[in-house]
Amino acid sequence: MEKFIYDGENKSTAKNISPYLIDAPNVFIESRKTPICNVPDMITGNRPADGGNLIIEDKDLEAFIKADPLSEKYIRPFMGAEEFINNKKRWCLWLVGVSPSELRKMPEVLKRVELCRQDRENAPDAGRRKLAETPTLFRETKNPETFIIVPRHSSENRMYIPLGFEKSSTIVNDAVLIVSNGALYHFGILTSNVHMAWTRVICGRLKSDYRYSRDIVYNNFPWAQADEKQQSEISILAQAILDARANHPEDSLADMYGKVHNGIFMGLDYYPHLKKAHKALDSAVMKLYGFPTKPEFTETHCVAALMEMYQKMQTAI
Repeated sequence: MEKFIYDGENKSTAKNISPYLIDAPNVFIESRKTPICNVPDMITGNRPADGGNLIIEDKDLEAFIKADPLSEKYIRPFMGAEEFINNKKRWCLWLVGVSPSELRKMPEVLKRVELCRQDRENAPDAGRRKLAETPTLFRETKNPETFIIVPRHSSENRMYIPLGFEKSSTIVNDAVLIVSNGALYHFGILTSNVHMAWTRVICGRLKSDYRYSRDIVYNNFPWAQADEKQQSEISILAQAILDARANHPEDSLADMYGKVHNGIFMGLDYYPHLKKAHKALDSAVMKLYGFPTKPEFTETHCVAALMEMYQKMQTAI
């Protein structure tokens, strides 16, 4: 019996209709705690669990430092998906390693710490109440030297989920996932059309927006074998994307990767150098995977091929 897949007004014949409603093997992607390939671990950002008391809004920053000048050395940029994608500034008190004698010299900081302690003491769950013993600290204190930042939620109206690099000077919250000490090569693969095709099919959804997950999307993604020369080429092309973005420091990633109207991805059209950089990277990653770059090789074909790779990797474990 013939099988068909419908996409709007388009109809195509399928050999097999998978659980993801594409022409692919009957493979169901299950949760994994570690990557299926030899790549760096992805982890969740830091949960403040502070009742907002260790966070400083940008509009309050100047007054806070003026009232408590010694606090400035402990104030760091604070970033989640909203801040990262939209160029919004927020700050936090990052008091890792602060001594009691230093704290006593910072009355405004002490007020915030005490409010954090009270918030945690009054929490309904025992785990959060336990955190009242360390009111100067976030629930987690992950702070790698460099990391790739991946928003956990992002608009479906983007061809690419905006990813980027940050350093230890920035503290991230749990609205993002991070790849600690990830290299340009890893960034290049993750921001490519191959990984985006996988993500669009495999990821969860919040309403209709992308809900990227470590255990489902990242840990199951089949990475191609790449030698040093191939990794170097992709790294150079990945850097070109970052360089193209850096030419527009006042524009947000929401501007660069937005969709304007009528289903057309317009954001990149206003940034031709960035669009060109993405196309060059996409082509190199497709070549690495052995995928044709012809228009008839669609995202569906790409995901079907990735599913076959995944199935072989899963069988070999």
